[in-house]
Amino acid sequence: MKEKKTLSRRQFLQRTGLAAGAALAAPMIWRKPAHAATDRITMGFIGVGNMGSGLLRSFVNNDGVQVLAISDVREAHANEGKERVEEVYADQMEQGTYEGCDLHHDFRELLAREDIDAVVIATPDHWHGTMAVLACQAGKDVYCEKPLSLDIADAQAMVKAARRYQTVFQTGSQQRSDHNFRIGCELVRNGYIGELQEVYASVGETSHPAYLPEESLPDGVDWERWLGPSPWYPFNSERMSGDYSGGWRFIRDTSGGMVTDWGAHHFDIAQWGLGMDGSNPVEIIPPGVDGAEYLTFIYDNGVPLYRGGNRGVRFVGTEGEIVADRGFLETDPPELADIELKPDDIHLYESNNHHQNWLDCIRSRRRPVADVEIGASSVTTCHLGNIALWTDRAIQWDPERQEIIDDPVASRWLARPKRDPYCWI
Repeated sequence: MKEKKTLSRRQFLQRTGLAAGAALAAPMIWRKPAHAATDRITMGFIGVGNMGSGLLRSFVNNDGVQVLAISDVREAHANEGKERVEEVYADQMEQGTYEGCDLHHDFRELLAREDIDAVVIATPDHWHGTMAVLACQAGKDVYCEKPLSLDIADAQAMVKAARRYQTVFQTGSQQRSDHNFRIGCELVRNGYIGELQEVYASVGETSHPAYLPEESLPDGVDWERWLGPSPWYPFNSERMSGDYSGGWRFIRDTSGGMVTDWGAHHFDIAQWGLGMDGSNPVEIIPPGVDGAEYLTFIYDNGVPLYRGGNRGVRFVGTEGEIVADRGFLETDPPELADIELKPDDIHLYESNNHHQNWLDCIRSRRRPVADVEIGASSVTTCHLGNIALWTDRAIQWDPERQEIIDDPVASRWLARPKRDPYCWI
């Protein structure tokens, strides 16, 4: 098994401020991952709310995994997660009891544990970049929920850290492991609908500033730590809510709205079908600017991607169309769906289980189907769409240099400032 470059526990604690006398230039060491091909992968979970609780249920029931620890700033969620883990493992024990899932209020303590191989990060978006980079530095393999980051700078930092520390990093854009999307993209990539003319992705609206009244802080909630690197505001339940009808996903300080939340799914698939993984559009035009009807992304091959449509992702070619969605694949003409790829056709990465794909790659040290670089590329496209919407101007983007061209105002959105004392990356 390929060894991973990582920090010792002492070095990691020093770098993240949990030990005195931090030595930022401390030397690197080599450590072989604790698990072997026949052992369980030991895991910790950071965030076990809406998405995190579902991920926890999936992984704790996987025979190849042992969940050792949970970190959440809400005591109720942390305790519920601990109970779920210990109930599952108790059912597997002859004596019918199990106590072995630890709780860590500070996620950095979880990351510093040498007995944990991999972590799942399922916090709100504004924490993803910091947590994922620190996890890579701590020698953990990472599964990070989508959208990968809150801004483009964090996405770049995550790729850099994952490559430096040889992290097996899966982005939670699970549509990459859905056969309907893969088949649809393979048909497009191999020219079975002729020359690609345009793509539509059904993605919702952006986020907005929010000015909400102060409410009483519930017991067992660390509001300061929940806010973390985002700007400070007094507690309001809507800011913390994970409800898709409102909450932090629709507040600009903590999310990019549905442009990033669903864009990390559907724009991601659009780029897969366009063959643009690792790249981005070169021009982004908001509605009402330069005659654009939709939020429009133009790629260097001239094909436009529009934020529009009624479902999923729709590819329009000179000889047919394909609509791919969850549990749905429609082709025009219908017989396209029955085509079997030729040996010399493009065959895309096949994964039928997003979580298992990550675990298999941890063992093999291969890159997973939604590798960090893919997640970063897709979320960068999402962020560029938001920047165009927020500034109400067309954006010119250089995919190679990862820069907005000649627009200092728009470029200010590439990186968002992090609040003290959470400027750890």
